[in-house]
Amino acid sequence: MDYRLEVEDTPDTIAGGTGVVLVHPSTGETDRIDTDFLKTDTDSFLVISTRTTAREVEQKLEHYDVDRSRATILDALSVERGYSRRSGEGIHYVSSPDDLEGIVDVTREFLDEHNGKLRVSVDSVTEMAYYADEERTKEAVTEILSLLRNHDAVGLFHLAEEVHTEEVLKGYRELFDGTITLEEDNGVRGDF
Repeated sequence: MDYRLEVEDTPDTIAGGTGVVLVHPSTGETDRIDTDFLKTDTDSFLVISTRTTAREVEQKLEHYDVDRSRATILDALSVERGYSRRSGEGIHYVSSPDDLEGIVDVTREFLDEHNGKLRVSVDSVTEMAYYADEERTKEAVTEILSLLRNHDAVGLFHLAEEVHTEEVLKGYRELFDGTITLEEDNGVRGDF
């Protein structure tokens, strides 16, 4: 199954099972790329948010006119920050961004329970590594990529480039089928 990709300087389509890393400056405006990825040619999608709360994800989806009814959100911040939380329609929680096993489990459940064209956004790998460590995070990313392949789904993984060493960045890039680089001036470069 092929998925349309409506991000500048990228192929028109990518195959099911494809993982794409979005490498960006820490201050980069990734929301536009993320929401274009999620709302195009998609039946259901999962947003794994280790950087913002579910409420902030919902506001982003609304702002960029993404169909909320297709969304499942995994909030990895609210519990740790002590915010009141109730699992609701399409919202799941794990205890913190370093609960990598919980993040992989929710991803597996989402992919098992939904049909059609499925997309996953991981925002962000950098936050997962900050709370856990690079090695455990890389293992979790590898597991999620394997789940995407097994379910013919596609994923976009956010990675803030100046936070990681060049060697670590290279290691992450090697896991993915494609790289989208967001420049400081918000220019976009694709490498597939």
